[in-house]
Amino acid sequence: MKIKIFLIAAGLLLNNITIKSQENNLSVHNVFLQSYDYINGMLTDSIPLSFKNAVFITEDAYYGESLETDTLNQKYEILLNLIENLSKSDLITYTGNDKDVIIKHAAIFKVLTDTILIPLDSTHYFIHKPYTYDFDDPLGQNDWSKMFMTKLLKTGKGNCHSLPYLYKILADEFKIPCNLAFAPNHIYIKLFSEKTGWYNTELTNGSFPIDAWIIASGYVTIDAIRNGLYMDTLSNKQAVANCLLDLALGYQHKYGKDNPDPEFVIKCCNTVLQFHPANANAILTKAEAQKHYIHSLMKERKLKKPDALFSDPAIKEMYVEMESLYIKLHKSGYRQMPEEMYMQWLDMLNKEPDKYTNERMKITK
Repeated sequence: MKIKIFLIAAGLLLNNITIKSQENNLSVHNVFLQSYDYINGMLTDSIPLSFKNAVFITEDAYYGESLETDTLNQKYEILLNLIENLSKSDLITYTGNDKDVIIKHAAIFKVLTDTILIPLDSTHYFIHKPYTYDFDDPLGQNDWSKMFMTKLLKTGKGNCHSLPYLYKILADEFKIPCNLAFAPNHIYIKLFSEKTGWYNTELTNGSFPIDAWIIASGYVTIDAIRNGLYMDTLSNKQAVANCLLDLALGYQHKYGKDNPDPEFVIKCCNTVLQFHPANANAILTKAEAQKHYIHSLMKERKLKKPDALFSDPAIKEMYVEMESLYIKLHKSGYRQMPEEMYMQWLDMLNKEPDKYTNERMKITK
């Protein structure tokens, strides 16, 4: 039997890639395993590296390979055409040697954050509406699909996970540099121009905030910055590796954190950390998976302390590693940010735009 995983083909529509399986009836669990193998193949250079494909494989695994592609095809092609046409217009005033790249980024930004009218004839227009922030369950705690880029394409609403993912996918499509970056509970875009240097692009409200906004969250310590937890750029390989963390989290939402076998989640996190050792969410997810597993064993055997499990060397080793991961996170400067504080932090850009907006980015007409 073949598992069909629907992917966006380079430049155009969704094609399908097939992954062979020796089993006749594959469970959802096995779909996750197959998805891991495919993304890991990208990381080990046996399969062409593609952030776009990694994202779709991850989300399709959660849906059990039932991802609808027709609507996604249409919406994605519209985005590509809009960006291409805007890139040829007098969109921004910029005269650097990297003008073509910056104009393409400006076009992507405008398509994602602004209303665009396209004349169809003398009296009719096609109206492209901007993507907006979905305030309902923004961290996907109740519905993990809220984090999905495919959900963003379908509904026009997304969050700090799906919006930067879509931006990077589009940038990769046009073969222009684009880096993801982390903040507490947050992903944003870091770009470079020869005139402004590095600058931040925030899709949740369509702005270009300075680094002070990231630090103003109150949960970004100097140690966290120094150790690369936050505000550092992810390479293309690290961005693809982070999709394995998404795969692990989707697996947990599908099966529950108390799933009796944490092996898959730990396996995903280990691979992420192999390519991105400072990935705080991968470190935390691995430690939490180990903790939940040990607690489930204690509950099953009616034990009050984990020491009683240490007759099994593997459990003792897991417990020791779990403790070391929590210690490593704390020493690296990681601090967990409550959802309420996260939403207040996002709102800072709306309430105090003059304080946190990058003045160097006022180059659009």
